[in-house]
Amino acid sequence: MLIALVAVFGIGYLAIALEELIRLNKTATALLTGVLCWTIYALGGTHSPGQVAGELSHHLAGVAEILFFLLAAMTVVELIDAHDGFSLITNRITTTSTRSLLWIVSLLAFFLSAALDNLTASIVMVSLLRKLIRDDETRKLFAGVVIIAANSGGAWSPLGDVTTTMLWIGGQITAFNIMKELFLPSLVSMLVPLAYLTWRTKGAIAKPVGLKAEASPVSTVESNVMFGLGLGMLLFVPIFKTITHLPPYMGMLLALGVMWVASEILHSGKDDEEKEPLTAAYALTR
Repeated sequence: MLIALVAVFGIGYLAIALEELIRLNKTATALLTGVLCWTIYALGGTHSPGQVAGELSHHLAGVAEILFFLLAAMTVVELIDAHDGFSLITNRITTTSTRSLLWIVSLLAFFLSAALDNLTASIVMVSLLRKLIRDDETRKLFAGVVIIAANSGGAWSPLGDVTTTMLWIGGQITAFNIMKELFLPSLVSMLVPLAYLTWRTKGAIAKPVGLKAEASPVSTVESNVMFGLGLGMLLFVPIFKTITHLPPYMGMLLALGVMWVASEILHSGKDDEEKEPLTAAYALTR
């Protein structure tokens, strides 16, 4: 049984790694690998069916906690974005100095990724760069800086990266200790390349021309409320876990519930067609 398990796992893992070469979606491969491994374990072991089912349920609970956490977190972020909440930050960047913009973009990505996650922070900041920088090569350079800063920022927060989130949910790390131990190393990992690029770059940024601002479906008040509430609820998740000792996904589900209620209240007077893109139900489909 052990040899069969290792063989199936090895083949499955190799197929996942070679996804682009064999043109087989890694999700399908992972599903097959997982089910086959459990099937071999159930049929080839000395455990009773009840014991195998109990072990499977135990492992499924751990995976489900991560999925609930990530689904709720992504929906909260999507709700903020649907309400143009991030424009509260991005619209205030007016500098045309290359060096100043480097530092502003890097620091924003660094701290946003800690509160949201590094992927979301990267998407928000790269979208911002399209509105701030005309030259493609300069924009690519800034995008690289964003990726470095977002990954650095995500490393010192339990919310900033899927890896740290999984460790936090699994109980291997605590929110306070990871921030205490990794904030300075993470900051250094951003500052070193940033200092080098600051020394290498100079001059002014050429802003894009001819870009028209899209009409926002929400008011400034609605945008600000959803941004402030969403960011506040995300930051409250570690505090909720510390106070209640409940799993982190419960705090994130609380955040989603509060955001859902707030969005319903804010748009209660609008018709269904106008309100639909601003609802949590629609955000979940995204």
